[in-house]
Amino acid sequence: MKRGVFALTTVASALLFAASLANAQEWGIYGGDAGNTRFSKAAQVTTKNVGNLHVKWTLQLGSLRSQESTPIVIGDTMYVSSSFGPATVFAVDAKTGALKWRYQPDVPKGIDQYACCDVGNRGVTYSNGKIFVGRLDANVVALDAKTGKELWKTAITDYKNGSVITSPPTAVKNLVISGYGGGEYGARGSIVALDQATGKEVWRTYTVPLPNEPNGNTWKGDSAKNGGGAAWFVGSYDPELNLVYYGTSNPSPWAAVVRGSDTSDIGEQTNLYTSSVVALDASTGQIKWHYQFTPHDAWDYDGVNEMVLSDLSIGGKKTPVLMHANRNGFFYVLNRANGKLISADPFVDMNWASKVDLATGRPVEIPGNKMRPGMERKATGICPSLLGGKNWMPMSYDHATGLVYIPTNNLCMDMVDTQPEYKRGAFYLGNDFQIKKPLKGDYMGGLTAWNPVTHKQVWLDKNPLPWTGGTMSTAGGVVFEGNVQGWFNAYDAKNGKQLWGFNTGSGISAAPMTYTIDGKQYVAVVSGRTESIPAFMGDIGADVVNASSEGGTLFVFALN
Repeated sequence: MKRGVFALTTVASALLFAASLANAQEWGIYGGDAGNTRFSKAAQVTTKNVGNLHVKWTLQLGSLRSQESTPIVIGDTMYVSSSFGPATVFAVDAKTGALKWRYQPDVPKGIDQYACCDVGNRGVTYSNGKIFVGRLDANVVALDAKTGKELWKTAITDYKNGSVITSPPTAVKNLVISGYGGGEYGARGSIVALDQATGKEVWRTYTVPLPNEPNGNTWKGDSAKNGGGAAWFVGSYDPELNLVYYGTSNPSPWAAVVRGSDTSDIGEQTNLYTSSVVALDASTGQIKWHYQFTPHDAWDYDGVNEMVLSDLSIGGKKTPVLMHANRNGFFYVLNRANGKLISADPFVDMNWASKVDLATGRPVEIPGNKMRPGMERKATGICPSLLGGKNWMPMSYDHATGLVYIPTNNLCMDMVDTQPEYKRGAFYLGNDFQIKKPLKGDYMGGLTAWNPVTHKQVWLDKNPLPWTGGTMSTAGGVVFEGNVQGWFNAYDAKNGKQLWGFNTGSGISAAPMTYTIDGKQYVAVVSGRTESIPAFMGDIGADVVNASSEGGTLFVFALN
């Protein structure tokens, strides 16, 4: 395992959202805090003693395949969801794993045909005595946190459009906010806010404008009606600005000529607000600013990856930032108050664009449409692949080291567009692709430590296979991450040295979490490898499937 040279960067900024930052007691929200930093102040487990971690208890989730949930802990209760619906939401004693209640919704049979990229559920949200969960049938449900009783259920769209919900909603004041999937099915994306008490819709913001709406001119003809741009992952929230941030998916179809130009000369048809981040007024849903990472996307470079919020010292000035590792291979730092681009630099090997123009904010594509697939124009050896330099698996930002820890992919692809045909509830792609091994390097996955101020890689832990899991870092100087082979590993946050590992028996894509009860720190992760994603990878996918068995177990560790 190769690693670069570590150079410690001191970031003189206070902890963002002190009230919601994951403290030494609870992990009360999917991303650890409202800014999705996945950093905990818990420090009992350190680089010196992490090798003494042992399993304290386990929970069988009752379903196999695609376990993607990060548990949350409120008081002494842990809440965790399974895949397939979720088939089950569990409330258990966070100290012992003893069951308190389970919620098992009646999710329609055969729903997996509408779930583009597997049947995972990434977790639940807590607010005001309620547990909120999004389901594959596009319902958002409120449960009584003490009993698990269903209090209300609201369908925010029709799942038969390919619009399933796989990620936890965002709780803001009296609202619970969610997007849904559908970027591969020709759904029209939107972000929806419901009243926490009643489940009634308060506002809805479409992320793809129709021809008669503002920015409707960025779409060719009436293509926006099936334009994708789905906000299917998690949101971030800045309480001081009262802004909620969501990333949006690729446009539909993948064949760019349907939506505008068939070349890199895209003109005004950039296809807003796809492959973008939108900052919305949390109270009204009004888009206050947006930034498009990949205008007129032709590569399936979703912009949905989590937006990590913190304050960085930029040019000696404390700056409120949004950090984002995009699938297109660039790591972005934006001013989260106004969306102004601060920096954008490659964090993986890539070749489809040479840089991001800081004046325009647009990637500078390789000339001659060499790396832009078109109708009957095949582009070969495009890096990164459609799985991205980073996929949905969350990164973490460590307030102590000032580094971001990113689960990365090192894959390339060939692509050519074909004539698509829209059929409700079916893939709407118009593209033939082949994911290939990297042009550079002897590895396909990795854990990358990245300095967002100096824009440099600090260290890299390589994996022969792609699809490594999400990360979590702690004040004890430890970074935790799982991989597709089923290993749950701990690394020294400063230099990337592997300090400990435990094989869970099934691949890990879910991000871990940590909490403390009665003076003891616990570390938890869900294990259960993906099934659908390897089908996109050809021969590489077979290796991913063969690396471990299907599973469905929550593991909780602590020091002896």
